[in-house]
Amino acid sequence: MTKTIIKPAGSAPAIGPYNHGVRAGDLLFSAGQIPIDPVTGNLVAGDIRAQTERVLLNLKALLDDQHLTFAHVVKSTVYLTNLADFAAMNEVYARYFTRDFPARSTVQVAALPKGAHVEIEVVAHY
Repeated sequence: MTKTIIKPAGSAPAIGPYNHGVRAGDLLFSAGQIPIDPVTGNLVAGDIRAQTERVLLNLKALLDDQHLTFAHVVKSTVYLTNLADFAAMNEVYARYFTRDFPARSTVQVAALPKGAHVEIEVVAHY
């Protein structure tokens, strides 16, 4: 099986030794995306809604680069630093995942890179 590294144009650089995505066969595996503004490279200001919006826009850039949509996503994992933010995160999430919903796990974690409050990773099928 061939492994193809995906680095979407216009995305913020990775903040560690990883790639934004990797294609293996008919699957695209994303790295966990945090709310980094691709223009400034900084964490976006704002509440969980603003951060979730930026995370999903970062994921959209990866999916768009591969000519995929959120409907192609088969699995997502959401990491929250405060599970009390679940409902607000879910409001924003539901604007991007509108049909053919993926399987999803949501977990609370102690901390995320750069002090983010949310991180989301996905697996999509071509």
